[in-house]
Amino acid sequence: MDLIAGLIQTSILAGGVLALAALGEVLAERVGVVNLGAEGLMALGAITGIATVVAIPNPALGFLFALLVGLFVGCIFAFVTVYIRANQVLCGLALTLMGTGLAATIGKAYSGMPAPATFAPIAIPYLSEIPVIGRGLFTQNILVYLIYIVLPIALHYLMFRTRHGLNMRALGENPAAADAAGIPVQKIRFWYVAAGSALAGGAGAYLTLAFVPSWSEGVVAGRGWIAVSLVIFAGYRPLNAVGAALLFGLITSLGFVGQARNWPIAAPILSMLPYLGTIAFIIVPVVAWQRMRRIMAAPAALGEPYYRDVR
Repeated sequence: MDLIAGLIQTSILAGGVLALAALGEVLAERVGVVNLGAEGLMALGAITGIATVVAIPNPALGFLFALLVGLFVGCIFAFVTVYIRANQVLCGLALTLMGTGLAATIGKAYSGMPAPATFAPIAIPYLSEIPVIGRGLFTQNILVYLIYIVLPIALHYLMFRTRHGLNMRALGENPAAADAAGIPVQKIRFWYVAAGSALAGGAGAYLTLAFVPSWSEGVVAGRGWIAVSLVIFAGYRPLNAVGAALLFGLITSLGFVGQARNWPIAAPILSMLPYLGTIAFIIVPVVAWQRMRRIMAAPAALGEPYYRDVR
């Protein structure tokens, strides 16, 4: 029973990192911009969170500053890709290289240093006492509840239940038609790409302030790329993205449990499970039946800059 409870708790905690980053990527890609800089943004958010709590031992402040750093860098990325119309893929790769390199340089002073303040688990009265699942589901930090419940529901409602959400999705499908209808294409794209970048920065702070409470170079370990792949698997939908992140968290936690319990599987193989899962997640939509491919199709204008004078 303790094994199952621990597995549930670790799965949710591990999946939260990917869920937050994936939600940020959903925001960007729904308006037609591919942001491959999630890895760099998460690295910057991770070191910002640690550096903040070392100076001021307040994890909420560290998370807030990571959001602001992600927003600032995201505004630069959005300006270059949306207004200047630079190649989105190349800009995303440059952002990843710049972010990881800058975070590694800043992080030398904090390498191996445990976070002096982290997000502590909050036990929900009565619910946390439910046998087996209570501790895993209802003894989590505040960010987990926000990431798994509040944020995805709010984004789903915004995208699929409001007129603004319809306008937002139109930008990713046919920006020329949206522009003709009076929707400010570049303005909306800019702010949603920036907001998505802020969530990626927050995901990095979540990693070092809630999941792995310390900084080391390479702590992001490819999670930004995994988050991008999860968005494809989730069909660019917020609720699906969170569900996929949770499944991925389960895969990650199985690797931890296997190493802790000395399963007869080589440790490198167990460490590879998340990345093998990523490959599987990419393959599934490709081999799915026709209806599934239609539902999970990428926005038609994804990755294409919009030129108002070209129809």
